[in-house]
Amino acid sequence: MREVDVPMLVDEEFPRVLVVSHTPFSRVSGTAMTLSNLFSGWPRDRLGQVYTGNITPSTEVCENYFHFPPRDHYLPIQYYSMRMLGWNGQTPLQQSRPIAAVHAAAESRPTVARVYAQLRASADLSPIRVPTALIRWMRDFRPDVVYSMLGSVRLTRITALAARTCDVPVVPHFTDDWPATLHANGELFGRATRSVQETTARLIRLAPLGMVISQPMADEYARRYGIPFSPFVNCVDESFFAAPRTDADRQRDVELVYVGALHLNRWESLRDIGAALDDVAQAGPPVRLTIHAPERDLAQYGRHFADLRRVRLGPSLTSEEVPAALRSADVLVHIESFDEDIRRYTRYSVSTKIPQYLASGRPILGYGPAEVASMDHIRQADAGVIVGTNDRASLVRDLAALCGDAGLRGRLARNGVEFARREHAGENVAARFAATLRAAARAGSVTPDATREHLTPRRGGVRR
Repeated sequence: MREVDVPMLVDEEFPRVLVVSHTPFSRVSGTAMTLSNLFSGWPRDRLGQVYTGNITPSTEVCENYFHFPPRDHYLPIQYYSMRMLGWNGQTPLQQSRPIAAVHAAAESRPTVARVYAQLRASADLSPIRVPTALIRWMRDFRPDVVYSMLGSVRLTRITALAARTCDVPVVPHFTDDWPATLHANGELFGRATRSVQETTARLIRLAPLGMVISQPMADEYARRYGIPFSPFVNCVDESFFAAPRTDADRQRDVELVYVGALHLNRWESLRDIGAALDDVAQAGPPVRLTIHAPERDLAQYGRHFADLRRVRLGPSLTSEEVPAALRSADVLVHIESFDEDIRRYTRYSVSTKIPQYLASGRPILGYGPAEVASMDHIRQADAGVIVGTNDRASLVRDLAALCGDAGLRGRLARNGVEFARREHAGENVAARFAATLRAAARAGSVTPDATREHLTPRRGGVRR
């Protein structure tokens, strides 16, 4: 990845962007933070958002919102059927108690996993009601371009609807390879897979260009979909940048810190590291791993670390607390799962926290499949040690070398800060991001009228 100098736009040069997403601009998740960082400094009158999640939006970046909650876009029979199953109608469907119970059981029971997959596919493919108030709001906003990080068939259909309604191009931003992995096990007799492919293809026909999360993904998606893609990872503000530790700062104990989620079997990789620390400490300095994860993840997966005496479960962190937690470390830990299905899903992804790790002035231990883009990103920065195979001996050897060599840690940390300054500084990335959206807006609507899908009026709005 190579940054180029992009002139900053003046206010009137910014396109009017309609953002479609599940999560509104906020700091509640990695996706929401990336969204907020990329649009930081955007003129407020040129930014509007349609969001589907029941999350209170922040006014830090955007002030013009339209909430499109599940009650409004599910058909009544489906909405009330899900309510009868125990869903409260406000939290995401997957967080309702019955669905959450199925989800938890799915991790260890293949039969339950198949049931859960069918439930997810059914919810994704069900018809979408669109109220006339939303149609009016989008047209009144008069966007130049629609932007979305997508993530599901349902959200992709809503995004395409917004672009067609306003007769403007769309810029899709793919942050993982969900089009190739979602519903890939024949759910709903193969209909779910076909829907993913067809819905994505229809959206791409509305896009003059796209965005992705890594350069390998840009190369693959340009080949796959026939339009150019530009990589945009999370960017970081000045609060994350810190100087590497000096000899005077270092203590004899080595503190490893992980900040992030534990789902997608990431807890298994973290457990491998925790189990290896006893071997590392026998021949080197005392070492400990502290894990900061969301409360839900700690409740669900925390028990897997109970027998590891060198692992500590730290508190869940707010976004404001993350920089200090990163600076408390001697080594920051990034992990991905070695599970075959999951590594296909994450192969092109670069985690939101990687730019934050690099900027923090601490070396990184990367443990996960060597081919995953996040590991390659750390390798490009020459900012860490990568253990790319699921092999305990290799993990112990490389972890011991990193923990035992303060000079190595200092060199990797300095490389990381320099790379983050060059590639991830918020002002530079935001300027390139704005210029890319401006280019898409100038391309205009890219799908001929004859091939567009038209909205069909329904009582109380339209239905897709």
